[in-house]
Amino acid sequence: MADALLSGPLVRAPRSREANARLIGFILLHVVIIVGALIMFFPFLWTIITSITPGASLTNSPALIPANPSLDAYARLFAERPFAQVVLNSLLLAVVTTVVQLVTSSTAAYAFSRMPFRGRGVVFAVYLATMMIPLQVLIVPLFVELKTFHLLDTYLGALLPTFASAFGIFLLRQAIHQVPAELDEAATIDGAGHFRIFFGIILPNIRPALATLTVFSFMGSWNSFLWPLVVLRSPELQTLPIALAGLQGQFVSQWDVIMAGSVVSVIPMLALYIFAQKYVIQGVASSGIK
Repeated sequence: MADALLSGPLVRAPRSREANARLIGFILLHVVIIVGALIMFFPFLWTIITSITPGASLTNSPALIPANPSLDAYARLFAERPFAQVVLNSLLLAVVTTVVQLVTSSTAAYAFSRMPFRGRGVVFAVYLATMMIPLQVLIVPLFVELKTFHLLDTYLGALLPTFASAFGIFLLRQAIHQVPAELDEAATIDGAGHFRIFFGIILPNIRPALATLTVFSFMGSWNSFLWPLVVLRSPELQTLPIALAGLQGQFVSQWDVIMAGSVVSVIPMLALYIFAQKYVIQGVASSGIK
């Protein structure tokens, strides 16, 4: 009995130190996460505060709690400029780009993953190599090509280079690889063809990857600046990034209006990510992207 009492504290002490170490690590981890989240959130908070602070400027930083907050900058943004049309233009291009990339990327990924053909690995490697070519290198040949086909200053001209995505094919191919091939074989025995397997088995099992590609495609098109700037000349065809750049004057800039436009540009992306964040995390984890 005495031996048990004497040995008890000696046995429990290491557990107590280990538990304290885990607790300290847990607290430090969450402190670091909270501080990092606040640091990343502050620019967005500063943008919102500036947009509701009349007469705000970069040299005179607004207070964290504005004395006379006002939505006048938002009213001027939509009243003095065709900003609603600009938002609709960007929304149209982003939605069409996203839908088409989902179709082309999913079908190409299925072919690379489930349909063996000679040179499949080489073709896939070459296709992935195009991801290393920056857009700036392709601007001139794409411009000449669109000019030849009389597609400059049209939505079709702005959309065509975005219809295929090497990143999207890679992402969905990795996700399809995670789907057991036995499901395909069982469906083939039941008489299913490629279309039935694709729509009935593959797509339902890669929904997280599809949601991830949806967010990335929409975000890429929504924030695209250089290519729409080159190909779209008419003011009525302008997209949101171009319109935001035009808000800054040569000598005087209305920073409250500029920040109001920035807040408006962030809202659709924020809403889309909040809606699909669970699937985005699952898609990134299952595809092996770090």
